[in-house]
Amino acid sequence: MQNGAYNVSTSNYCMTVGRYSPMLVRILLRRNVMFQTLYNCFWWDRLWLPANLTWADLEDRDGRVYAKASDLYVTFPLAFLFLILRHLFEIYIATPLAGLLNIKEKVRLKAGPNPVLETFYSASSKHPKQADIEALCKKCGCTARQVERWFRRRRNQDRPSLLKKFREASWRFTFYIIAFIAGMSVVVDKPWFYDLRKVWEGYPIQTLLPSQYWYYMIELSFYLSLLFSIASDVKRKDFKEQVIHHVATIILITFSWYTKYIRAGTLVMALHDASDYLLELAKVFNYAGWKNACNNLFVVFSVVFMISRLIIFPFWILWCTIIYPLDIYPPFFGYYFFNFMMIVLQCLHVFWAYFILHMAHRFITGKVMKDERSDHDETDNTDEEEEEAAATSAGHSTKNGPLTNGHPVLNNNHRKAE
Repeated sequence: MQNGAYNVSTSNYCMTVGRYSPMLVRILLRRNVMFQTLYNCFWWDRLWLPANLTWADLEDRDGRVYAKASDLYVTFPLAFLFLILRHLFEIYIATPLAGLLNIKEKVRLKAGPNPVLETFYSASSKHPKQADIEALCKKCGCTARQVERWFRRRRNQDRPSLLKKFREASWRFTFYIIAFIAGMSVVVDKPWFYDLRKVWEGYPIQTLLPSQYWYYMIELSFYLSLLFSIASDVKRKDFKEQVIHHVATIILITFSWYTKYIRAGTLVMALHDASDYLLELAKVFNYAGWKNACNNLFVVFSVVFMISRLIIFPFWILWCTIIYPLDIYPPFFGYYFFNFMMIVLQCLHVFWAYFILHMAHRFITGKVMKDERSDHDETDNTDEEEEEAAATSAGHSTKNGPLTNGHPVLNNNHRKAE
């Protein structure tokens, strides 16, 4: 049993309370038995380990240290530490850097106070249909053009600012580049990096290395922090896919730790780290208005992504986790569940690869189109709106800003799941 059998003693408490309520004693004992049964079922050896092995075989002894479930408790305080570090980074590093790059906020015209329109915007739809616009005109006494303009301005107010997107991309780039360097240092000198069959050599009796421990703890803590902050981060049109991705990542990292798939897990994390920092750096260049650097880096990212996610991952890593283990032990629940989550991850790779290839096609054909998944501000071409915007933004420079040449991936956040 992982970390020894769970044991809760309530005898002293029950003896004290039993003087006053025998029924309460029976309830407590029944709950204790039920909880013990659920705990034993969850940590049943056959779920997590191959046949003929028990948790007792993986207890620390003779200088050998193994991964334990209790090790992951440290990831929660580390996740909150990441949130604090991110806050400090965005204030004291990313914001001054944005100023040096002349990244300035676009002046947005605010929607005037209108309880009727605000109620419809919050409760019904941010994009009213023509019939809704006509009904709202009657309720608030406005013209159709005024209602449409109010909704455009109101939607623009909810869109994340350029500075917010720049700071988020800068933080992720900083973490991903450090994670890539650290990940390569963890796996590049290991024999299983060059011979994938060695991933399963002696499994699961494989000593946990300090570098593997910290690599896992930092990666899992970071993804927990992303999950904690997802409500306040920049929301994209693939928000649901992002949530699935973060949850799948956390499940895979956690489950691979429990099942002692440590070697395979570090390879998967290192492989994904190879391309993510390139995407975030391209976003930084995009928000800074550096068109050529952004485009060139996006091409490099696309090549690395396709090679790592659509070639190496399915034909080397998945082969390693699906085929090679069968030469050593018969399949068990952990084997099936881990590889199922790996396939889910591969499906997300294909999903995002579609948009990358779509963007690459635009480069090749020279077609510059509006990004159908971007979150650029909506504009109104009427003379009244242009004059008002010009008067409001007088004295503000518009030299730099996000590119509008249709980068569907640069306006999106997708990340690995190990």
